[in-house]
Amino acid sequence: MNPNRDYRRDYPVERPRFREPKPLPIGDKCNPLCPFFRCGKKALRITREHYRGRNLKVAMCNWIGDKCIGATCRFAYCEKRAILPDGRCAFAVKGKSQMDFEEELRREERYSISSKRLRIDEDLY
Repeated sequence: MNPNRDYRRDYPVERPRFREPKPLPIGDKCNPLCPFFRCGKKALRITREHYRGRNLKVAMCNWIGDKCIGATCRFAYCEKRAILPDGRCAFAVKGKSQMDFEEELRREERYSISSKRLRIDEDLY
């Protein structure tokens, strides 16, 4: 090593980038592995389980000593207050309803265009 050379300049230090956590519902159901899911008893523990050669994350309940049942548990809550009473995630439902609304608009436009074509064709005959 050359004492006259500053080796720290060769390798710039990169700071870790902060990523905003995103909700992780399964379908439209609330997921206990979501970063916003919390347990009122502070009994939620995320562990790894080996299944067919793969590592899977599993939410365990320290209170009962079994897998977490998710939104059906009476102590479960969401930091973002997104758990609906039936156990669905409001973020997932919101996304689907928005897409359904856009699809409905497209269908209406197609229907109105096709009905105009029919009226024009009827006028010609």
